Amino acid sequence: MALKIIDHGTPEYQQMVELRYHILRKPLGLDFTEADLEQEKQDVLMGCFDDDKLEGCCLLTPVSKNALRLRQMAVGMGLQGKGIGRVLMNFAENIARDMGNEKIVMHARHSAVGFYEKLGYKVCSDEFEEVSIPHYVMEKEL
Repeated sequence: MALKIIDHGTPEYQQMVELRYHILRKPLGLDFTEADLEQEKQDVLMGCFDDDKLEGCCLLTPVSKNALRLRQMAVGMGLQGKGIGRVLMNFAENIARDMGNEKIVMHARHSAVGFYEKLGYKVCSDEFEEVSIPHYVMEKEL
């Protein structure tokens, strides 16, 4: 299992877009727009690979001077529960700290709240709807 930063526009980035589409967007009848993908040029893109195959990914978007927003966390079908998400989150937190950030925030799907709570994230909002499903704002001090 290799963790690495992914450069926007590379073949690895294309794998990332495809994984996120199949896991996060397609089940909701959504797709990415060119504008969505263009905005990711400013984000920190991360992936977990087995050889050259992407197994999981996420990205960090700056939201303030010392906070990043975790977005688009996805682990491949049949690979959930094998520790890939946990390892990827530890990597994201270390990258965030190395960049001088003090907090990670996110909009977590209701179905993923338990996963993030096990990693020390706290719910800090009421439930709200985003992309047609329930979410919560969660955060963790680094």
